[in-house]
Amino acid sequence: MQLQQSDLTFNMGVDVMRPAFNLEPKYRVTMLMRKDWTKATGAPPAVKGLVWFTNGSKMRDDTGAGVYGQSVGRRLSSSLGRYATVFQAEICASLACVYEIQFQTRPEKYVSALIVRQL
Repeated sequence: MQLQQSDLTFNMGVDVMRPAFNLEPKYRVTMLMRKDWTKATGAPPAVKGLVWFTNGSKMRDDTGAGVYGQSVGRRLSSSLGRYATVFQAEICASLACVYEIQFQTRPEKYVSALIVRQL
């Protein structure tokens, strides 16, 4: 008992810090329809920042994913082999695009998605 009273370590105050949460995203997602992209040349007015296109496709025995950065002139493509689905190729292309955007030295990131509905 006397050890606790004489040692300053046991008599120190408690260091308390309240958690602070910042739930505001540092990005904005803009969902546009095909008509928004095709009615004018260049990017629609709703789109800010860099413009990227992604594609996943399958032809006969091969599946592939591609990414094109219109503003920066960056092209990426990869073969996913014969067993990947179109959905997996689309996801792979989207992830490659996000990876490219993530490592750019821009303070704000804008992501615009063109929705294409195929029948």
